[in-house]
Amino acid sequence: MKIFSLSILAAGVGALAGIEIPAGVPRSLSEFREIHPYSPRKCEGRKTISIRASANDTDDISDEFLKGVRQANHGGTLLLPKGKTFIIGKPLDLTFLDNIHVRLDGEIKFTNDTPYWQANAFTHPFQNSLMFWKWGGKNIKIFGNGVLNGNGQRWWNEFSGLEILDPSNHYLRPILFYAENATGLDIQGIHLKDSPCWTTFFVTSKDISLKDVACTAESKTAALPKNTDFFDSLNVEHVSVERAWVNIGDDCFSPKSNATDIHVNTMYCNGTHGQSMGSIGQYSGEKSFIRDVVIENMWMLNGQHGARLKSWAGPSVGYGFIDNVTFRNFWNANNEYSAFLDSCYFNINATTCAAYPSQVNITNVLFENFSGYTSGKYGRAVGRLTCSPNAVCENIQFKNFNVTSPCGGSPVIICDGISGGIGMPCVNSTSPEATAALKAKCTTTEATLPAATPW
Repeated sequence: MKIFSLSILAAGVGALAGIEIPAGVPRSLSEFREIHPYSPRKCEGRKTISIRASANDTDDISDEFLKGVRQANHGGTLLLPKGKTFIIGKPLDLTFLDNIHVRLDGEIKFTNDTPYWQANAFTHPFQNSLMFWKWGGKNIKIFGNGVLNGNGQRWWNEFSGLEILDPSNHYLRPILFYAENATGLDIQGIHLKDSPCWTTFFVTSKDISLKDVACTAESKTAALPKNTDFFDSLNVEHVSVERAWVNIGDDCFSPKSNATDIHVNTMYCNGTHGQSMGSIGQYSGEKSFIRDVVIENMWMLNGQHGARLKSWAGPSVGYGFIDNVTFRNFWNANNEYSAFLDSCYFNINATTCAAYPSQVNITNVLFENFSGYTSGKYGRAVGRLTCSPNAVCENIQFKNFNVTSPCGGSPVIICDGISGGIGMPCVNSTSPEATAALKAKCTTTEATLPAATPW
């Protein structure tokens, strides 16, 4: 995660000094709101429920919040007004909801008692997840100009140096917003702030919509936020994300196992790992898939990758497929690879990956209208696709792909194990062209953003 305070977006230096910011990209916070205005609509004809606000950061109103939700259920609105803070200090089961609105114009903030939450939070077996609370039911709308604050700084400090997927890791951190068995969940306008771990996690749910939301994770110490993905999911269908501002330390958008019918439109991502499909294929004997996805109109800055597909390899992994995915209209600035297919996830060496390759097929993927520039970390290589020998990777196409490298010279895309052509030149990783391109390493300046919190 990288945080900037300048009010313009600047391209790199050297060979890329002349690159212009695409039309329509906000250069200040006021421009962001002008381009993507959000104003909560009044909910006429619904009963309105109010609860008391917290007097201070230790004044836990969890019981009042739960009571207010129950009163607003079945057709009402829970109102959390501007200028008020609501401290949540114990886990809440909100999986009984039916036709409820929560208007958040103030702030919901979780306590940072890390020993308490590790002992008392809800759990989910997928990657040892913890949750402050869990939402579920049908026809749930959470909206407003307020803040949902995970109070993550203490968590990041204490987790620093650890790894979420390390089997020996026992320091688990809660997810800021978790929903299970939800149908018709609509989140609008909210600022999701400083989550200890993943920001959102949607499980066995459908008809999910997020619009005009901000997601930030900003550390005040040397311990940077980690694993603070904006979006994660398991067993979901019919998902829409429209207009989001994301400045975090991991995946900007990352549906995991069993996701169908996904559309993401217009997102500004800084310091992230990219727009990621997966990872999938993690658990031994389990089939997992991602299919029918469109990710379009993306501005990807100062991150690991732009568009990414990732599947697990190793001695005890699952199998499955990623199919029918379109990445369209991506502007890259200072990312390592602008397009990346990783079949050796997670953190295994080449020898182990070769001995236990991924069993996830990758088919019918389109990278269309890509522009901008990479960081130069991989020299003139601007994209890399690596298919597992135990999988099929076919009909992977590039169209109007015009990403350059700050290192100068012709950009190169590296392909291994991909069936058929990709629509443009692509060289094997052992070829002289790939070797020369990877050696031509260089650096460029960071692309700068407006102040990290847009509203």
